[in-house]
Amino acid sequence: MEWLLSWEWFIPLVMFTSFFLLVFLGVPISFSIGISTLISGGFMLPLNTTMIVSGQKIATGLDSFSLLAIPFFILAGSLMNSGGIATRLINFSQVLVGRIPGSLGHVNVLANMMFGSISGSAVAAAAAVGGTMSPLQKKAGYDPSYSAAINVTSCITGLLIPPSNVMIVYALTAGGISVATLFMAGYVPGTLMGLGIMAVNFFIAKKRKYPISEKPTLSLIIKYTLDAIPSLLMVVVVIGGILAGVFTATEASAIAVVYTFVLSVLIYREIKFSQLPKIILESVITTSIVLFLIGVSVAMSWAMTNADIPYMVNELLMSVSDNLIVILLIINVLLLVIGIFMDMTPAVLIFTPIFLPIVTNLGMSPIHFGIMMIFNLCIGLCTPPVGSALFVGCSVSGVKLQDLIKPMLPFFVVLLVTLFLVTYIPQLSLFLPNLLGL
Repeated sequence: MEWLLSWEWFIPLVMFTSFFLLVFLGVPISFSIGISTLISGGFMLPLNTTMIVSGQKIATGLDSFSLLAIPFFILAGSLMNSGGIATRLINFSQVLVGRIPGSLGHVNVLANMMFGSISGSAVAAAAAVGGTMSPLQKKAGYDPSYSAAINVTSCITGLLIPPSNVMIVYALTAGGISVATLFMAGYVPGTLMGLGIMAVNFFIAKKRKYPISEKPTLSLIIKYTLDAIPSLLMVVVVIGGILAGVFTATEASAIAVVYTFVLSVLIYREIKFSQLPKIILESVITTSIVLFLIGVSVAMSWAMTNADIPYMVNELLMSVSDNLIVILLIINVLLLVIGIFMDMTPAVLIFTPIFLPIVTNLGMSPIHFGIMMIFNLCIGLCTPPVGSALFVGCSVSGVKLQDLIKPMLPFFVVLLVTLFLVTYIPQLSLFLPNLLGL
């Protein structure tokens, strides 16, 4: 442990100790990142110089055309959240899986997969789908804590099934890799995540003898399917347009806003024009939070690079082993711990420059690593103290946090097993991109 006492490790210890102390004291994570950057930077440069350079890094970190996709996708997600899309996807899910044991649990998972992929937000999926499903499941005799556990652990699937804001952030941080390739790489892992949760639900629901939904009539099947098709077509338009080269991922986000506006306001008529200012304001507030997180994370990445932290971590990991299997195991454990305390976006921005060079030097594809990293950090959204999906799931279901931990454990196990498969079977991520020649 003598290396901990050496001067070269002093600045990293100051940076991360101050960061986790501030988070523990309840300081918002964006301010915790910024303050710990200034504190650690003050040991490398004069404080006024550190403040000037940090400000410049925040500004230049946000000066990217690709980041324009984030506010557009956030606005599209807000329109979807209020536009009646969740209800139609839930009805369509009942048509698909309503006759399987644990049917309402399967409906919850499938609706989260579809809504999350369309909106690109785990929190929006947890709120919209969970808010609708919780009363239905309670009425059918489901334990509210169990229902909330299904909702919380399945809402994160939409972050792997594109379009996804965090994938855009990773692509930018990883040196401008193809967003389209990353999007396609997420389909199989995201689907596996959802199927794993459904498998756990199947066995638990069968053991507890939860009821199966009534068989819908042919007229209802046709109605629910036709109602859902316009919502599902948005993914076809956005992803299809990107793959066909009609527009970029950033331009696709603007198309998504227009499509969602027409769908929610003009076709479904669930949103009135008088509601639009409030929806836009909420989207602006969310965007400002996300972009500020990105800015301060870029500043912290600069401070870490200036302190040679990526090099030191590389040396430390290589001193343990130069075997990719062992290195990936260590990185996964570290990311699982990081995900408990840090939101996905800053975690991707800060730790991608540290871990990506290590794994690529050992022959790992940056696309494969990106999917592994995003999958891993998704699990952190379901864990306290900063798990946003967890707290939203508790809120919409009315279940206390302490009552939710035990029902979530079987789902955590399957998430970790699936993460292991995605980590060590590269073709789960690379099959579709290779098939499409990306």
